Amino acid sequence: MKNPHLAVLLIATALCTACVQRPPKHFTNEVLNPMTPVKDQGRSQLCWAYAMLAAIETEHLRWGDSVNLSPAYIGKMMEKEPQAPLSGRGMGATLITLIQKYGIVGYDAMRTADTPAPRWVFMLGAEYTPQEFARSVCAPGEYIALTSNGDKPYYQEVDIDLPDNWLHNRFLNIPIDSLLHHTVYAVRRHHGVCWESKGHAMSIVGIAHDDSGQKYFIMKNSWGTNRPHHGLEYLSFRKFRKETLAVEMPEEAYRAYSHKKPTQPPQPCK
Repeated sequence: MKNPHLAVLLIATALCTACVQRPPKHFTNEVLNPMTPVKDQGRSQLCWAYAMLAAIETEHLRWGDSVNLSPAYIGKMMEKEPQAPLSGRGMGATLITLIQKYGIVGYDAMRTADTPAPRWVFMLGAEYTPQEFARSVCAPGEYIALTSNGDKPYYQEVDIDLPDNWLHNRFLNIPIDSLLHHTVYAVRRHHGVCWESKGHAMSIVGIAHDDSGQKYFIMKNSWGTNRPHHGLEYLSFRKFRKETLAVEMPEEAYRAYSHKKPTQPPQPCK
């Protein structure tokens, strides 16, 4: 009599082998915006700071400017906030609030939290306080924070009632399809965009499709360059609809899509 356990083991082994040998999905990049080098957040939980600063950096590259900003400085400034969680977690909107309060410095001036926070920023022969420098890289009101929650009124500002939103920033609540179309519009016009789920945050730097035509956002991650796409990840539009908690983008990009008058209804994004 054949051993049923052996048969199950052979089937499982064959399935595992097939999984291991499956070739990686092939992506064709439609848009890949300029970006600063990929950083590594290490064991910190500052992905939100890395992602939002990366979005600001991409926005400056769109202008023909170049800045490379320090997430470690933001981590250090959080020590001054009594309500900040010990985990170090936050959101892109948290980053905007903190740099308006404490400023920001260049990445080379403070690469790790072990480095003392600089009191001055030197740029092109000029001397700035971190607050002055922050206003030059991210003006007050420059970015809009968006979310999509069907349980709350659309086109009103709402609170995201989660520990990561410990500053209780307000987000404009819009339908998820509208949020997707706004994001596609911003990325195709080379704006810097920060994307957040409940567990992670990355900046969006492009759009791609696979061999079946399914669309993806190209994400700049903060886990270093040792992963298959060397610091980039591909998030399907389907997962965007399912997993998105918040998106931060320039107000200019959001308003431009809101005011444009298409000659035909927008096509559904796959």
